[in-house]
Amino acid sequence: MFDSLTEKLVTTLRTLSGKTRITEEVLDEVCRQLRTNLLEADVNVKVVKDFIESVRGKALGKEVQKSISPEQQFIRIVYEELAQIMGGKASELNFRVRPPAVIMVVGLQGSGKTTSTVKLAKYIKQKFKKSVYAASMDVYRPAAIEQLATQMQAQGIEHFESSITKSVRERAILAKEEAIRKNMEVLLVDTAGRLHVDNEMMDEVSELAQVFQPTEILLVVDGMTGQDAVKIASSFNDRLSLTGLILTKLDGDARGGAALSVRAVTGVPIKFVGTGEKPEDFEVFHPDRLASRILDMGDLLSLAEKATTTLDPEETLKLAKKAKKNDFTLADFYSHLQQIKKMGSFENLMKFLPGMGQMTKQFKDMAPPDTELKKIEAIIQSMTPSERIDYNLLDGSRRRRIAAGSGTKVEDVNKLMKQFLEARKMMTRLTKMSLGKRGRMW
Repeated sequence: MFDSLTEKLVTTLRTLSGKTRITEEVLDEVCRQLRTNLLEADVNVKVVKDFIESVRGKALGKEVQKSISPEQQFIRIVYEELAQIMGGKASELNFRVRPPAVIMVVGLQGSGKTTSTVKLAKYIKQKFKKSVYAASMDVYRPAAIEQLATQMQAQGIEHFESSITKSVRERAILAKEEAIRKNMEVLLVDTAGRLHVDNEMMDEVSELAQVFQPTEILLVVDGMTGQDAVKIASSFNDRLSLTGLILTKLDGDARGGAALSVRAVTGVPIKFVGTGEKPEDFEVFHPDRLASRILDMGDLLSLAEKATTTLDPEETLKLAKKAKKNDFTLADFYSHLQQIKKMGSFENLMKFLPGMGQMTKQFKDMAPPDTELKKIEAIIQSMTPSERIDYNLLDGSRRRRIAAGSGTKVEDVNKLMKQFLEARKMMTRLTKMSLGKRGRMW
């Protein structure tokens, strides 16, 4: 996500390293580079102009703080301005209405509307513990209604079923009545799209908005389309008064033009981002956190939230207690890896850590973290249950057998054992501190 922009911005800001003060001449050159970085990332020209003027003005007018270097102070200004142009803070969904709260999802064909509707339904059900009902108004695209029904069933979410497909308005009225009859708290409406913005589509979604009186109208836009996404958002907002945006395919966007432009141009907040194809690849949009990630400063808050919602607390506590007693086995190590895998790929998780975005580029000739993880899993799976519990059993002949069984080399088995023993020592020290002095944290 935004790899290209991050690399350029970090390189530009490094030119300030070691400066005892930032002169106007130095500032002019850094701002020139920042302007180029943002324009190459397909950020709106006016947004770039306003951003540079604001950064420059604050850098010149800022009192030098003795506690931090000029470089750190300038990076702080850039971070704050990046967060500000994206909205400053997260924008919440509005449920403060008489149920059902209707959320209409609109957008062009291929933007990811149906997938986003499913992700949103799962998010609302899990996060807010609300009863969710889904209805498709897409009577034109073949199997669109069935697609939504199938995906909602997989998430255990009820959906509107009706044979009425001739009149979209009549279908909408029945869907709303059914949601009320079932005492649903939230009604999600997946609308039909077109290949491009046209009057026919706009007239239909406007009519649906009159029927449903939605509390939220969320536009789904493809984040990889850059300034086209901004133009599409402006067109929809002119007719519908959007309450928020869902940016999809952000995992494949190396530039970031749409995310950095759309709020400043349209005034519509980005509420969610899609970061993959799975239902769980869906995040609340936090401008400040994304600004931190763009500058390779990490995003530990999002990583902690991901861990809280994904990891099994009982299993985590059990492993922590075993580690404290120095009783952490290879079987426990394997179990711990399976827990972490639920949070996503190691490569993506590393990007949540400060500095790791750039550090991973230094190891581009090495095997990716997820490839190494598969190798570790294969080695442990090739061990007998007793070997996983007691690593002291792993003599030379057993290690050769395990290497052959896992399709690896004896050197790989030896490397894993060394890493495991080092991790075991570290975990024991850390858990003694956490479970002993700060037991309330667990």
